[in-house]
Amino acid sequence: MKKIHISIVAFTLFFCLSCGKILEEHPQSQIVPSFFNSPAGVLGGIAGVYNEIRGQWGTEGFSSEMQAGTDEFIQGASSGGGPIHTFNGLNSTNFGSAWGAAFTSINTINGVLKFGQNIDLPEATKNQYLAQAKFLRAFWYFYLVQTWGDVPLHTEFITLPSQSAKRDPAAEVYKLIIKDLTEAAAALPDKPTAPFLGKAATKPTALFFLAKAYLTRGWLTNSQADFAEAAKISNEIITNKAAYGLDLWQDFGDAFVPANDYGKETLFVSDHSNDAKYGYYRLGSGESGGFANNLTPWFTNWNYPNNSGINSFMNASGVLVNSGTSTMIRDSYYGRPYQRIRPNSVKQTSGDNTGKNYFLDQAFVKRDIDSRFANTFYTVYISNTTVTNTPTAANNKRGIGYTMQMGVDTAVWITDYEVVGAPQFNGTRPFKGIIAPPSLWKSDLYPAVKKHMDPSRGSNFNDPSTRPVVITRFSEVYLVGAEAYLMSGNKAKAAELLNVVRQRAAYRKTNTAAQNAAAAAAMTISADDVTVDFILDERSREFFGEWMRYQDLVRTKTLVKRVQSWNREASAYVKDFHVLRPIPQSQIDRTVEGPPFTQNPGY
Repeated sequence: MKKIHISIVAFTLFFCLSCGKILEEHPQSQIVPSFFNSPAGVLGGIAGVYNEIRGQWGTEGFSSEMQAGTDEFIQGASSGGGPIHTFNGLNSTNFGSAWGAAFTSINTINGVLKFGQNIDLPEATKNQYLAQAKFLRAFWYFYLVQTWGDVPLHTEFITLPSQSAKRDPAAEVYKLIIKDLTEAAAALPDKPTAPFLGKAATKPTALFFLAKAYLTRGWLTNSQADFAEAAKISNEIITNKAAYGLDLWQDFGDAFVPANDYGKETLFVSDHSNDAKYGYYRLGSGESGGFANNLTPWFTNWNYPNNSGINSFMNASGVLVNSGTSTMIRDSYYGRPYQRIRPNSVKQTSGDNTGKNYFLDQAFVKRDIDSRFANTFYTVYISNTTVTNTPTAANNKRGIGYTMQMGVDTAVWITDYEVVGAPQFNGTRPFKGIIAPPSLWKSDLYPAVKKHMDPSRGSNFNDPSTRPVVITRFSEVYLVGAEAYLMSGNKAKAAELLNVVRQRAAYRKTNTAAQNAAAAAAMTISADDVTVDFILDERSREFFGEWMRYQDLVRTKTLVKRVQSWNREASAYVKDFHVLRPIPQSQIDRTVEGPPFTQNPGY
């Protein structure tokens, strides 16, 4: 809350399937009670809060806060360093990008709920508006309580600034979250309806977050009743998936085809558009950190234009050295190279996992049959520029001359296994481009996440993505359900749900029916295989790079253990108190009336 913020913008919702299901904005000077006295004002308040979600999910700082420093990610070459990756020096001045946005949104929603009950609309329509508001308040409070624990709990619309604030118990916050989501699920439609089309909140969306809230609270309090409720709700969503218009794609990769962003596997999104009147996109601006821009595709990209020299070689220290003309130029297909975070492929040098890395040896260990590795990461880069290599060119050890065929020849092949002769040879055969096996991966060369890539920008390939940020997919219902059943003591049901996701992952369009059947059988697990760690590994395979890893580890009380076991950068610094993040210093400094605003322990 800091110094209670009054939202300075309001918006009118314009969800339509043909236009990308986005938010049309009409700035106002401030939100005052009279603003909510009309249907347009209530709708505008709801749209404004949806916009605040867009201002976090998909942006750089927030994405790092949700993923960096975990077992999945380590720093890329351009991470800028910093405590978010290592926990070393993490404090109240360098964390908390969404604190203010969350409380601004909550206050706006409180205004919607207070005044929206009196607007002149048919009862069913009014109830849907209010249900959207309850969902959004719960959504933001769920983020807050998972991140900071005890936080200010506000259910009244505040119009006057205050310099006093207090933290309320997390238990009370969870009560509100569960109440809001329960009531929202009861009133929201099964499928999107006007004006909330696209993938705004629906009944199954509210039910999913309700199940996840019960699951998370169950871990906090060791409540079997909460675990059982989370399991029951997850099963209900799956049982009624046809009524909700939800299902898994047969092929895991189809979940990330841009044309399917609003498809059957997508449960909830934050919208974006290349039309400036619906957002913050500016054609050709190449913005690198602007508010509410989706920069997701770029965070894990290595610097392929500057590190794909045709005669790159391995030096005496075993490090890949860039040499020769680049076989790649920046384009829209491979995206903008940010190099902020990269898959954690660094081998452990001590402990039970000595000689292993999380990325290849634990998470994506069955790459031959599990399609999720191939569908999540770029490993082949086709040359997008013409380069001639002469036999006498510096560091050309092949002894032959040739011209790279643009659009045909492989410029960089990032293998998931060691290749004799790399980088210039595949065994004894000369390779036109370069081969980068795991031993040659480094902070500026590694497999990049491709599931979020956006090739739609044409010549404006430095612009932010206009794909929606998919906050959760239907497959997560199975994973949340499996975790809840495990914690409820029903490992058989947990294995059943996990097998649905795993057997889907075994499917490949290029396989025969017999091959797919054999792969599915090989991916099938038994009840004895199901543990918390197994589910966390499965969540890596399914949701790598999808803004939830830090919360996964905190929820399951495995943050310290798994970071110490797998992340060499952060293992020496991560402590038990890091399960809660530091309260922003501005909040503490601005609370000057009444009792001081307390910081979380350890900071």
